[in-house]
Amino acid sequence: MSTHSASSAPASTHDDAAQPPVLTAGQAAVAGLREQGVDTVFGIPGVQTYELFESLRREPGIKVIGARHEQACAYMALGYAQSTGRPGVFSVVPGPGVLNASAGMLTSLATSTPTVCVTSEIPTDYMGRGMGHLHEMPDQQATVSSFTKWATTVTDPAEVPGAVAEAFAQATGGRPGPSVVAIPWDVLTRQAPMPPVELEPTRAHGADDDAVTRAAQALAGARNPMIMVGSGARHAREGVLALAETLQAPVVSLRGGRGIVPDDHPLGFSSAAGFERWADTDVLLAVGTRQELVWFRWPDTPEGLVTVNVDIDPAQQERLEPTVGLTGDSRLVVDQLLAALQDAPQRPSRHEELAGIKEKARREIAELKPHADYLAAIREVLPRDGYFVEEVSQIGFASYFALDVYDPRHFITCGYQGNLGYGFPTALGVQAAHRDSVVVSVTGDGGFMYGVQELATAVQYGLNVITVVFDNGAFGNVQADQVRIYGHGSGTELRNPDFVAMAESFGALGLRATTPEELRSAMAEAVAAKRPTVITVPMPLSLEQSPWRFIMPASRAKAAEPERD
Repeated sequence: MSTHSASSAPASTHDDAAQPPVLTAGQAAVAGLREQGVDTVFGIPGVQTYELFESLRREPGIKVIGARHEQACAYMALGYAQSTGRPGVFSVVPGPGVLNASAGMLTSLATSTPTVCVTSEIPTDYMGRGMGHLHEMPDQQATVSSFTKWATTVTDPAEVPGAVAEAFAQATGGRPGPSVVAIPWDVLTRQAPMPPVELEPTRAHGADDDAVTRAAQALAGARNPMIMVGSGARHAREGVLALAETLQAPVVSLRGGRGIVPDDHPLGFSSAAGFERWADTDVLLAVGTRQELVWFRWPDTPEGLVTVNVDIDPAQQERLEPTVGLTGDSRLVVDQLLAALQDAPQRPSRHEELAGIKEKARREIAELKPHADYLAAIREVLPRDGYFVEEVSQIGFASYFALDVYDPRHFITCGYQGNLGYGFPTALGVQAAHRDSVVVSVTGDGGFMYGVQELATAVQYGLNVITVVFDNGAFGNVQADQVRIYGHGSGTELRNPDFVAMAESFGALGLRATTPEELRSAMAEAVAAKRPTVITVPMPLSLEQSPWRFIMPASRAKAAEPERD
């Protein structure tokens, strides 16, 4: 979760010396996107949004990338936003289009990722009447409000500029998330004078000084402190590393915080390495994270553990009940802690000690075969600044701890939603934002088939994602759980196409690899080709070799609910 500061509501201003332009609501919406610096919109037009897409066509500064399914539009916006920190924008038709895109919006909410959906509604004369108008949804506003941070339906065209500005303020302010602007079919084509909109200046805030003092005292007195980071600490990476060096504390991340401290730094810990240190931890500093490791994945909280929680969202202090809660922008709060600790005695380096803990974890992870070997092959070819998109699959789960990550926003995740099939279309959005970077998506065969039609999108728009499909002919995690619990699978076996031939039929490059060495070579070929590529890797399911012992260690692994592949 993020700890960015909240934005204020937009305030309209009118310069009496100049008449505001008269625009259609669709033109005003596009002008609002341009004012927000939007350069890409992912979308599928429909009759309710014709005016919007015609206005987009006339805007040279905004590129429209059309998908083959509304779900992919939202996922591509998610990938764009999570990899850049800027809002990802998409447009779909109302009703079924919005519902198709809802998984992506829900994932934006889960990962605290700013996205903005511009959609429509049935004509205003029919709203709320239940007549069965095209794409009508009973109370669309209420429905989308249940899985977004903010949503509005605009029935006066003059209010469109303010609504668009507010959507971006809401998406990026405080804890980021998805917002929705719905402009009904008939309103989109209506004209009105559009006065300019200005946002009140935003002011990031730090935490209460007394709370910072108490937190600093706890940290200064810690024997074995640990820092845990999530996506809300991405923009505080320099301060987090400085704090880690001051405390000589490992910095642990599960998903969203990967790369805040590089994995090749002595203090950069994966969750698997962090667990090796957990039992000896006496003070935990959590920055921009839900602490899922603490309350769900790691057993046996150390006795007497003192917790300091930094988050922009005050609700998190109530949920987690830390010893000291520091509510504010993570970058400012971390700087406050550094200032409060500047007179503390300098700690001797623990780099060697902590490197030993990391090495022990690495040796254990290396025994997870072939997962660790395949991820090592990918990491060897993927440039240091390349992007990796995980997916709900055996290999995706293993990447949480078995893939080194060196920069924040380079490990793209669906967070706690764990939604099957998100990875490949999300990777397309990452590639759209970083045209010259190498983007790798790893997925299982079941997940890849959720969005395989977007290979057409990749080829059409030159989105040169390298997709590695690990094919076990099943929804593997579910089948493994079923076999473990019931002795057999049910509804999990899959009959798959020839993924190589299928990729080539779309105009993409299709490759096959059967060993880590062959995957390394295929990856190198794909990077050099600069084409959308699918590499299929046969990977029979093993009940003995599972990443779950590292993700749900000890007793909680036995008690955990089965998770989907």
